Amino acid sequence: MVAVAVLSGLLAVAATALLAGSARRRSAGPHRQPYLLLAAAAAVALVGMSTGLAVVIGDPGHAPHRATQLTGWPVLIAVTVALSGAAACAGLLRLPGAVVSRAATARLLLDGLIIATALWFVGWVLFSGPTRLLGAATPVACPAILLASVTAAATAGLTLIVVLRADSPRFRFALLAAGITATTTGGLGVVAGVCQTGRGMTLAGTALLALGLLAAALAVHREPSGQVDVDLIRRDGEYAFVPMFAMAASAMFHLVQGGRFDALGIVAGSIEGFALVARQYLTLNDMRGYAGRLAEREAHFRELAHTDPLTGLANRRGLLREMQRCADEGVGCVLLGLDLDGFKNVNDMRGHDVGDMVLAEVGRRLRGNLRPGDLAARLGGDEFAVLMRGRQADADVVAERLLRVLGREYDQPDGPVFLSVSIGVAGQCGEPDVVGLLRHADLALRYAKQRGKNRIERYDGTYDQLLLRRTRLEHEMRGAIERDELRLAFQPVASLPSVRPVGAEALLRWHHPELGNVRPDEFIPLAEECGMIAKLGAWVLHQACWQLSRWLADGHDVWVSVNVSPRELHAPEYVVQVAEALRAHHVPPQRLVLEVTEHAVATDLDELIRRLTALRLTGVRIALDDFGAGYSSLGQLRRLPIDILKIDHSLVAEHEPVRPVDRDGPAFAPMVDIVMRLGHQLGLEVIAEGVTSPTELAAVVAAGCRFGQGALFGWGVPAEHLEAMLEAATSPGARPASLPPPAPAPPVRPTPSPLLPRLRSHPPVPAPRVSQEGSAQAGPVPGAPTGDGVPRS
Repeated sequence: MVAVAVLSGLLAVAATALLAGSARRRSAGPHRQPYLLLAAAAAVALVGMSTGLAVVIGDPGHAPHRATQLTGWPVLIAVTVALSGAAACAGLLRLPGAVVSRAATARLLLDGLIIATALWFVGWVLFSGPTRLLGAATPVACPAILLASVTAAATAGLTLIVVLRADSPRFRFALLAAGITATTTGGLGVVAGVCQTGRGMTLAGTALLALGLLAAALAVHREPSGQVDVDLIRRDGEYAFVPMFAMAASAMFHLVQGGRFDALGIVAGSIEGFALVARQYLTLNDMRGYAGRLAEREAHFRELAHTDPLTGLANRRGLLREMQRCADEGVGCVLLGLDLDGFKNVNDMRGHDVGDMVLAEVGRRLRGNLRPGDLAARLGGDEFAVLMRGRQADADVVAERLLRVLGREYDQPDGPVFLSVSIGVAGQCGEPDVVGLLRHADLALRYAKQRGKNRIERYDGTYDQLLLRRTRLEHEMRGAIERDELRLAFQPVASLPSVRPVGAEALLRWHHPELGNVRPDEFIPLAEECGMIAKLGAWVLHQACWQLSRWLADGHDVWVSVNVSPRELHAPEYVVQVAEALRAHHVPPQRLVLEVTEHAVATDLDELIRRLTALRLTGVRIALDDFGAGYSSLGQLRRLPIDILKIDHSLVAEHEPVRPVDRDGPAFAPMVDIVMRLGHQLGLEVIAEGVTSPTELAAVVAAGCRFGQGALFGWGVPAEHLEAMLEAATSPGARPASLPPPAPAPPVRPTPSPLLPRLRSHPPVPAPRVSQEGSAQAGPVPGAPTGDGVPRS
């Protein structure tokens, strides 16, 4: 007995010292308090155990019938057991990862109380009459045993629920929980032994208490790891169901055995019921809070889903929601589509951070200049929209204000940013239609961008027809070559003054079986935009070279010019395409002229010079078309590797011819005269375009122009008509005429705007020269080598 007592005491002292060392080692850490509590609990338990051993060993005559004389010692030991258990449970709940909040601690305590009450009730049934599991050794209920048993059940219930809720790995939590439970259970054994049953129970209790302290010391020697999961939904039912089932089964067993429920059993059942109700109330309260937080987050995320994060305005989804709400309410509304002009340059030159700050400022200006109830939205990139309730007239006023406000400078740390805005306005027509209203505003915005930007464009019903036609043209154009719908028309270039045809310009024509004749100024810009220009240009180049090879084979001394778009010209493979077309159709290079508009000069002069130089190395001639339309400067003209100037028709027809001062002679066109002199000084041949009347013909002839082109000499005609004109001009009975009869042609040939590059893909050819007698002879253009190798001008 003494050996068991000594060994238990040594283990308990060693365990207490180990727990104290763990607390001292963590004295500087943030989690020192739980280890201090565990060390204090061990010290109190050691005091209670030592007291019990001292009472039992110090009184050799101690026997159960003398318990009444020792009533004070069992109560003292029971108090130490209760204090030790409370301190140990407090330390357990304060360990890192054990609990995360006060509410979670309350739930753990209630769950522990439910299990503890069930354990105590089952124990009460088993150890009380009539069951009396220990038989004659069963202690009689007394205040000390009652207090110790309640403490042991409480610690067992709490530690069990902590272990069950701990995530893996939970070995150290389980070892600590087992140590605490063993300590309080051993304390119960010491109390029962001292109180009634004698030395055997006391020694068993002290041994169990010492082992419990040792297990707790080993568990906290290294910090327990893991997280206690207080789940509101997934793992709550079983912790209430199992204890209730255990209590119900033990109660039925107790009744079957003929037992009766005294005050203690009724109190235990009541505590279990109230604990379950409290736990259910907490769970429901937690669920209400959880549902409320979910609702708040759902509303928050729903709002985020309809809000642009950069500007704080509504996004496209938010705009569509508000538009649908207006449609459901039957309220008339107007939609403004806004797009910042030149915003891409801000991102490219100043960076995306500056671009984002500008967009945020646009959002602030929009919010500050709208009426209450109007909605501003950012649809993406630099595109915005404003939804207004009310009349079209009110929307027009707001649009004018936004045009001014958004066009002001945007102050930035590295300098102001200047932008303009294009606005498209669309209102509901007839039945509310969200998709239709949005599409109408987009169309109006699109036409505002096309018509010069920095303006307001109101939706018109014709926009739909124009868009429908444009879409269909783009679709039909992709198969026009395969369906053989394209043709080349050739407009003659005549020598002056004999007006004999010596060359021709190849013009692309498209006749659709359903759409009819599609104007070049309609489908050529569209081909530029949709990427079809290279394919069409290659077709034109080969068709023109094929026709030119036939005319040359028939003996006609003629050349053909083909217009080239800037996109074709800047393509790296275009020079190879021209050389292959010449070789495939056996066309002398000097017979092909490539016409480049002044628009190409305005894009990238240095690159243009490199491309034209490479083309001239193939032997073709280069003509600068529409000269005088406003792009070229004299300095650029000196640098360009060209052979021919084609005077724009506006210079030919702009003024009435003037007569020479102080001398006799025919009236002449002054601008044509200036260009003629300039061209001849630079070694270039000059062709006057757009000659439409005998007066204009006489004026350009008087200015010294040797070649002309225009309605006066013939429209763009099929190849066979031009061939007939060539044959008629070279027949033996042909004589010079001041004006040849025009060939049948369309009523008007639309003149492509110089601002829109025209689709052609053939290099210019040498222009014809005029003999000294004044008759036109088709021959090499100026600068082309003659038979003796000397360039002829």
